Amino acid sequence: EVLPTPIAIVRALIDHWDVISVHTLQTLLETVLGMAAATVFGLLLAITLEISRWSRRAIYPVLVISQTIPIIALAPLLLLWFGIDLGPKVFVVALYCFFPIAVACADGLADAEPELINLLRSMRASRWQILWLVRLPGAMPSFFSGLRIAATYGVTGAIFGEYVGAYQGLGIYMQLSFNSHAIVLVFAAILVTAVLSLLLFGLVSLIERIALPWYHGSAIRRL
Repeated sequence: EVLPTPIAIVRALIDHWDVISVHTLQTLLETVLGMAAATVFGLLLAITLEISRWSRRAIYPVLVISQTIPIIALAPLLLLWFGIDLGPKVFVVALYCFFPIAVACADGLADAEPELINLLRSMRASRWQILWLVRLPGAMPSFFSGLRIAATYGVTGAIFGEYVGAYQGLGIYMQLSFNSHAIVLVFAAILVTAVLSLLLFGLVSLIERIALPWYHGSAIRRL
């Protein structure tokens, strides 16, 4: 049976959940660690681009061009260099998530309200004070938008890294199931992958609502 029915997929998921859950936790760990690394380095790069105009002119185009490099070509090299442990998969996830986070945050920092910036400058505020009091708070909605996109990319990155080579994870589970002609288990793993992406997306949205109540309150009032 090439295309199993939805009922067969759910039944296979329930019957094999003890095994699938172990692979799911491994994929989730790789995704969370990769997203955390991408968030830290993405924020640092965005702040660097905002502080230095020279760095923005020099690095921003390189950042965009870097996205033309297919990660599908880098993943096998990472596995050859560093093995099939946790590190290469986390790095692949970070590569997937880094760009949307860095670009969204950089654009948010650049789009800060000029009236507030001029007000702080009139009060002799330093560049760091303006960054901390105006630019970073104003960039948070853009940052969370990039983080939501990264949440969906992250699971895909983890799956791809595992598919190239891993001991555990949904990617290697799908590959082994496909090689064993257990197509229903492949679809079960795909279903778990989709649910995992939706849960991470929803978690980021929930954190945003908790962290930025002022932003969502103003959006509701505008409606």
